[in-house]
Amino acid sequence: MTDIEKEITTEDLNELTKAKQLLENPGLAAKITNFIGKPIESGLDSLPKKWQGKLSNITVDSLMKAANGAIFTMKDVPGTKASNVKHKFAVALSGGVGGFFGLPALAVELPVSTTIMLRSIADISREHGESISDVDTKFACLEVFAFGGNNINDDNVQSGYFTVRASLARSVTEASKYIIEKGLTEKGAPIVLKFITKIAERFSIQITEKLAGQAIPLIGAAGGAAINTMFLDHFQDMATGHFIVRKLERKYGEEFIKQKYLEI
Repeated sequence: MTDIEKEITTEDLNELTKAKQLLENPGLAAKITNFIGKPIESGLDSLPKKWQGKLSNITVDSLMKAANGAIFTMKDVPGTKASNVKHKFAVALSGGVGGFFGLPALAVELPVSTTIMLRSIADISREHGESISDVDTKFACLEVFAFGGNNINDDNVQSGYFTVRASLARSVTEASKYIIEKGLTEKGAPIVLKFITKIAERFSIQITEKLAGQAIPLIGAAGGAAINTMFLDHFQDMATGHFIVRKLERKYGEEFIKQKYLEI
């Protein structure tokens, strides 16, 4: 059957519409601004200039630790409902610690919160019929960190769900192929690192927005916990949208779903 002859059910079209609303809506910065009642740019001005050079390394390190500590060791059965509330509680706790100790705690707090978030993302993938033992699913989970919705830096980076997926496609293919053929060995680490570095380029934007919110005076530990909860809630939304799209792609084909997504 050709794409022209295909028909999408009303239920699936509604689900795809929900996915697009999640993936393309205003992102973390808007949520934090609504919470603190002032533009997040004031928080950005509070961040010390010297930390920016370190952020990239901390982000890549956090993603690598999360991948090795969660996604590459996690094996689950597809179809089990995700435990979103449990993961929000855990990430709020780590955010409270980060908010209390401030920016110096980032290198300790971020790997912990990133691992919790990746577990939650994997949980959501499983709910939408993915097998976390599948290498392709593992990388699809990591991809979620590159999806940010509309954010304060969208003028400077590629935006749009399918645009970001296309920019990552080659790295995903290379890394997946290597692991399928040879497993996750030290020799394969540079290929995985290349993929994670590309993810980190966009994930660091979300981290900057999170830190900017926490840097605003009087936020403290309670505010840090709340912002970390928003941080996870944001990526749970991205994961839900992403895995709805992937589920419908398996049913109808990638090009057909992309066309319908763009038409919505």
